[in-house]
Amino acid sequence: MSNDPPMTYERVAAVLLEIGMISADKARAVLDDLAEYARNPLDQYGVASALESFDLAVSVHADDVDFLEESYEHLLARAAELTGGAVTVTDVRLHRGEGDVAEGPRHDVLEFTRNGEVVTVQAEHFSDEYLDHLAAAEAVDHLSPDDPRRFHDVGFDREPGHVYETLIALATPEQVRALHERFGLVLR
Repeated sequence: MSNDPPMTYERVAAVLLEIGMISADKARAVLDDLAEYARNPLDQYGVASALESFDLAVSVHADDVDFLEESYEHLLARAAELTGGAVTVTDVRLHRGEGDVAEGPRHDVLEFTRNGEVVTVQAEHFSDEYLDHLAAAEAVDHLSPDDPRRFHDVGFDREPGHVYETLIALATPEQVRALHERFGLVLR
């Protein structure tokens, strides 16, 4: 049995500060915003989700969305923000394939401009209310900057029957190793 104290937002902030992923100002700001919850225990999914609170990750919404194209646009804009200006995204469009999702999956094309270059990603939609998580992750991966940082799917312990957001973090190879060593997260 581990003698480690439970993981909390405070401990997550301390580790992220120690491994150089956030500044002291960012740690303070997030902990101030989450003061009511800063000392509550987090499970591994909570730790993974905390990366988004510290502006180190984005999440692909697992529940229904109002508009697919706008949801992809918001996701890609948020991911581009994490790069600190190294990547820009414009002209996000979802080109709908033929057919009706009520009759089976519709094969759409997600298109956007990354730093002036057009990128396309195949998306399979079974509903007009749910994002294609694989397509979303692939699109975010295209936003990896031209430096050592890359977007990585964040793996964490999952409970059967639970629905989880897909979390995608921007990290260097050294940070990927540190997140695994310190939190048990597997970034792929």
